[in-house]
Amino acid sequence: MMPKDFKDIFFSRRNVYFSLCVISALCISVSAQDFKTVHAGVEYAEVTRKIGDDPVKINLLRLDLKKVRLDVHHALDAAIGTEKTSSLATRHGAVAAINAGFFRLDKSVFAGDAVGTLMIDGELLSESTHDRIALRMFNQRKVSTVSIERTVINAWFGFGVLHSQVKLSGINRERKENELVLFGPQFGRTTLTSEKGADIVLTKCQRVSKDKFLSIECKNSEILNDVSNSTIPVDGYVICLGSGDTKEKKLLLYDLNLYRTEKTKNKSFYLKFENKSSYVSKIDEDVIAGVPQLIKNGQIDITWEQEKSSKAFVETRHPRTAAAKLKDGKFLMITVDGRQPSVSVGMNLNELAAYLLELGAVDAMNLDGGGSTTMFLEGKVVNKPSDKDGERKVSDAILVNLRKKR
Repeated sequence: MMPKDFKDIFFSRRNVYFSLCVISALCISVSAQDFKTVHAGVEYAEVTRKIGDDPVKINLLRLDLKKVRLDVHHALDAAIGTEKTSSLATRHGAVAAINAGFFRLDKSVFAGDAVGTLMIDGELLSESTHDRIALRMFNQRKVSTVSIERTVINAWFGFGVLHSQVKLSGINRERKENELVLFGPQFGRTTLTSEKGADIVLTKCQRVSKDKFLSIECKNSEILNDVSNSTIPVDGYVICLGSGDTKEKKLLLYDLNLYRTEKTKNKSFYLKFENKSSYVSKIDEDVIAGVPQLIKNGQIDITWEQEKSSKAFVETRHPRTAAAKLKDGKFLMITVDGRQPSVSVGMNLNELAAYLLELGAVDAMNLDGGGSTTMFLEGKVVNKPSDKDGERKVSDAILVNLRKKR
């Protein structure tokens, strides 16, 4: 791991030159970067470095959050599916973009399902995974704010004076046996469940809270037994209970049926999305998870074990995408090309964190990399993705739009 006191970092301010030597006698020579202004608030730099004798190509976007806004968009503007970063940016008129979160990459109907927390415009599309680091964005009228921290959002279903409440297993993803998975309209027309089970259909739903948790109240419920691939109402949700016949499932259905038959006025059902992180959830924020944290409070702190990643993922050089808050208040988005021996070998996460620290990062996190790594700027992809077919279709992207003058 990287030494925490950084006694092996030497620099000369006169030449603005750094020589960073990492454990195992691996040295990276780095020099200061000149960013070019593309738009007011959007600066770009393309950098070529050497790690030993190996080339590394890096693309940097430095953003003034008083002049731009950040938005997360999912592929196809849905909860599943894949789309190229360049396509997402072009469709939404963005001046720049990078690929963002990890996702399910296969040929199933669930391809593009986000791995970890994903919230877009205050709508939770995917549940938290392993308490992983996340980037939280909130666009205010004059400035956007960002926070990089561990984010845990749990979803609960409850109802009535019985105070019955059950934690849901997941949101907008493939349901496994004995799981309780919530499906919203963003997922699609139907739940795509193949095995039969019991479904709870909630309709006439609306948001009722903006506090530490978001609550959605629903006026109507319907229980469907022995069904699959249920239709998702445009004004509600479907909770799929799975094919297993567990005690929890039986108790939930019993209590729900009892509550539904009671002669109680203003009967309602609710979904509660409880945010356990320190940052208070806003109704219209975007949240995207990555793994792992790289820098915390100006110190390298790679929390791969806590976030249940792997040592090999940290120590092997790959193409990388990352985001960082800088000392001067600006926001940095970075891609590092890799898996191309004559062009760019990539970075391991120790090298990436050290480089971000050199650039002035106070908090930083790793996003999805590998063949997904893509940076889009001014109508074109400016890095060189590693897949043999070029730019990969991904789950979601962080888009940069110029702030409208008022």
